[in-house]
Amino acid sequence: MKFKDSFHPYAMVTILFWSLAYAFTRLTLQYFSAFSLGFLRYFIASCALLFITVFLRLKPPHKKDIPWFFAAGGVGFFLYMIAFNQGQAVVTAATGSIVIATVPVITALLARFVYQEHLTKIQWVAIFLEFAGVAVLTLMHSTFSLNHGVLWLLLAALFLSLYNLLQRRLTKTYTALQTSAYSIFFGTLLLAIFAPAAVRELPHTPPIHFLYLAVLGIGSSAIAYVSWAKAFSKAAQTSQVSNYMFVTPFLTSILGFLIAREIPNVATLTGGSIIMFGVLLFHLGGKSTAKTRTSRN
Repeated sequence: MKFKDSFHPYAMVTILFWSLAYAFTRLTLQYFSAFSLGFLRYFIASCALLFITVFLRLKPPHKKDIPWFFAAGGVGFFLYMIAFNQGQAVVTAATGSIVIATVPVITALLARFVYQEHLTKIQWVAIFLEFAGVAVLTLMHSTFSLNHGVLWLLLAALFLSLYNLLQRRLTKTYTALQTSAYSIFFGTLLLAIFAPAAVRELPHTPPIHFLYLAVLGIGSSAIAYVSWAKAFSKAAQTSQVSNYMFVTPFLTSILGFLIAREIPNVATLTGGSIIMFGVLLFHLGGKSTAKTRTSRN
C-alpha cells in the first residue's frame, strides 16, 4: 500500500493537532473554565464544518443513522469532556496521562468483541510496551495518585474508545467529513448547556486568546477529527489508528520544547524512545501477519 493511500498520514495529522491542543488549552484555561472552553472549542469547529458542508452540499445523515451520530457526539465530546474534567480536577497530570493512555488498549479489546478484530501477539506486546513508555515518560519524576478521579478518567477513556468504534462504523457508510461533522454537530448541541458561562467569560479575554481558540476549534477539532475519521476509513483494523494515541504524550513534550522552550528531561527521552519503538513494532507485527495470510491464500 502506498503511503499516500494509507491511514498513517491522516492519523499523524490528528495526533499533531491533538498534541498542540494541550499547549493551547493550558493558555486558554487562564481565562475560561474547562466546560466553557469545551463548548467554545467545538462551537468554532461546528461553524467551520457547517460552512464546508453547505459549500460542498453534503447530504444529511439518513434518519436511521441519526441515533449513531448522536451517540458519537454524546460519548466522544459531551460525556468524555465531563468525565475527563472531573477526573483531572483531583489527580496529578501524570496520573491523567497514564489513565488516558489506556484508550488504545480498551479500543483494541472492544474491537475484538464488536468487530471480531484480532491482534497478533507481537502487536499486543507492542501495545503494552507503548503503555510502559507512557508510564516512564510521565511517572519517572512524578507520582501516581489513586482516588475517585481515576475512576472518572477510566470512564473518560471508555467514552473515547466507544467514540473510536462508532467512527469505524460510520465511516463504512459516510465520508470522513460527514462522519466527523455530524458527530461534532450533535456533540456541540449537547455542550450548549455551558454556553451561558462561556458568553460571560468572553468579554474578559485578551485578543490573542481568540487566536488560541481558533487553533483549538479549527485545527485541533475540525481538521483533527476529520483526519481521524479518514484514518479509520482507510485502516484495516480500528486499533491500527487508535494505537497512534500513544504518541501524543511524547509529541506534546517535543512541541513544548519547540513552542515554550521546555527542555525535555531524561524521562521524556527514555519514555518517548520506548513509545516510538512500540509504534514501529506494532506496525511491523501487523505487516508480517498480512504477508503470512497472503502467502497462505
